[in-house]
Amino acid sequence: MKLESPKVTLDKSAAETFNFLSDIKNFEKLMPENISKFEVLDNDKFLFALKGMPEIVLKKKEAIPNNKIVLGAAGGKLDFALIAHITEINDNTSEVKLNFEGEFNTMIAMMIKNPIKKFIETLATNMKTEV
Repeated sequence: MKLESPKVTLDKSAAETFNFLSDIKNFEKLMPENISKFEVLDNDKFLFALKGMPEIVLKKKEAIPNNKIVLGAAGGKLDFALIAHITEINDNTSEVKLNFEGEFNTMIAMMIKNPIKKFIETLATNMKTEV
């Protein structure tokens, strides 16, 4: 299953955007209002839970400066990645698009598709005010 957020344009350079997203503590600022738990586990791993959903642990798996950050599932039954693609528009402007990629059986995919799509859209939208 592959989902993507709309692109968001930020009044920050690609380097500033990359640095913000590289610090996993900042993901708490991007979370939806219905977050029930957020906990930094170490420098590159955090746990979060949305109301009515199980806890999810994400770990930074890859970071290509000013271009891409990959967060992946750290444990649990589902294997997936959340990828932030950063594009430099000019010295003071960048664009970000989030992709969600995971392999799920049909039943699980049907259950999580809409909540995950809404989740990544919220993360992207919140970047406009938080980054």
